Amino acid sequence: MFTTPEALGLVMAVLEGRHGAADTADPVESALGKIIRVLPEPVAEPTEAVRGVSAQGPDPGAVRPSPETTAVLVRSCASRHRLRLGYRMGPAEERVMEVDPWAVVVRHGRWYLLCWSHTKSARRVLRVDRVAAVDVLDDTFTPPADPDPVGTLEDHLAEGWKYEVEVFIDAPAATVAGWTPRNLGRLEAIDADHTRLVATTDEPDWYAEQLTAIKAPFRIVRPRELREAAHVLGQRLLQAGTQPLEESHGG
Repeated sequence: MFTTPEALGLVMAVLEGRHGAADTADPVESALGKIIRVLPEPVAEPTEAVRGVSAQGPDPGAVRPSPETTAVLVRSCASRHRLRLGYRMGPAEERVMEVDPWAVVVRHGRWYLLCWSHTKSARRVLRVDRVAAVDVLDDTFTPPADPDPVGTLEDHLAEGWKYEVEVFIDAPAATVAGWTPRNLGRLEAIDADHTRLVATTDEPDWYAEQLTAIKAPFRIVRPRELREAAHVLGQRLLQAGTQPLEESHGG
């Protein structure tokens, strides 16, 4: 018989590795359902709770959090109980915070807690693998109406970084949305044929590479660091496209 950590670990591994794990028509999800139905209730209940979280595709570098901690977070989202967390900010720093847990989301194999922090009076996205301690409090809360956990997570991951990004794109917003992932930033329709991309980033070089997916003319308004990174990337791509093969091999 599975132990609770074994059952939770199995479900978490499936969620991390398969897009269809939450789809009732998926054979792997169906098999998980059969396993959960024959587990003892103390094991089945947290396992079923973890199976209900939102998931996206895998990331080989992701760190899997504690199954027991994940189950407590998921159950608290469902029961709407406030939590007191010990959260690791770094190797030698741990912070205590009280949060209203809204949802647990798996994004590319990384587990996140979307919540409202009473300590900071702000929305926060926390890495579940950094939760060192969790206490369920008696206080309850009302979550946001009609939440979109995955969308909210994507929006949050595009905010709060060092450089403020603004890009004008000569294409409709609906078209640009098909070229850029949601976590790249927020799209604002200027008119029927032009779009503004607004975001923040800590990595101008990386962000410049993502902009190459845009299949329309665009102009980087800010920051200067992103314009410089785009210029360097453009020169490198131009050189790669014009340099003869024999020269690239030193022949």
